Amino acid sequence: MRQPRPAHALQDVLVAALAEVPADVPPLEAVSVTLQSATGVFEERGETVRRRQAVIAAHPELRERELIKLASIAAALAAELRRRGVAEPYASLAAETGVAVFKTAFERWVDDPDPPDFAQVVRDTFDALRAVTSGR
Repeated sequence: MRQPRPAHALQDVLVAALAEVPADVPPLEAVSVTLQSATGVFEERGETVRRRQAVIAAHPELRERELIKLASIAAALAAELRRRGVAEPYASLAAETGVAVFKTAFERWVDDPDPPDFAQVVRDTFDALRAVTSGR
C-alpha cells in the first residue's frame, strides 16, 4: 500500500478503506463503514485533534480550508464509488451525505469531554440521518 500524502492523509485512508468494503454493500452503507474506519486516525491523536479543531474554529480562513478538504474527500469517495460501479447521482449523493454525517459526527466527538469511540458517534449520526429521512 502506498504511503498517505501528508496533506491528504485522511482522504487517502478513507479511499483505501472504501476500496476494501465488499462490492455488494449499498453505497451509503459502504460510506458509513468507511467513515467508521477513521476511528484510529482520531482516537490515537485525541487531545491533539481537539486542540487542532479549536484553532480551526477560531479562524474563518482555517474553517474555509477545512471545508475545502471535506469537499475533496467527498469527491474522492464519489470517484471510488463510481470505480466500484455506482452510477451518478448515487455515487455523489452517498459521498456528499457521508461527508455531512462525518462533519457532524466529528464535531460531536470533539465537543464531548468523554466521547465514545468515534465509530460509535458515526453510527449514531447515521442513525439520526435515517430518523430524519424517515420522518421519525
